[in-house]
Amino acid sequence: MGKGFLTYSSAIILQAVANGYLYGFDIIDVTGLPGGTVYPALRRLEETGHLISKWEKHAIAQEESRPPRKYYELTRAGQDVLAEAVKRYRLLEQSDLNQERTPKPTKA
Repeated sequence: MGKGFLTYSSAIILQAVANGYLYGFDIIDVTGLPGGTVYPALRRLEETGHLISKWEKHAIAQEESRPPRKYYELTRAGQDVLAEAVKRYRLLEQSDLNQERTPKPTKA
C-alpha cells in the first residue's frame, strides 16, 4: 500500500473528521464502523501524517463525568489524500458525511 492510498474505511474516517466529527466515539457513531476499525485507523492516519490529535483537558472531561476525548484534526496532507480518495470512491461525494457540519467547539 502506497503512502497516498487510503482504504475505503480510512477515507470515510477522514471524511468524518473533515466534516467536524472530531473524536473517536463521534466518528464511530456517524460512520457506523466498529471501534475495532476506527481506533486503529485513526492511529495509522496519525502515524502517516494525515491527522494530528490533541487530548482535551482532564478537568473538562471530569466536569462532564466522562473519559477525556482525543480530538483529531485533518492536516494538509490529509486533505490532499482525502481529495484523491473522494475521486476514487465516488460514493463519498454522495454520502451524508459529505454534508457540511458546524464543528463542535473543542474545549481542549
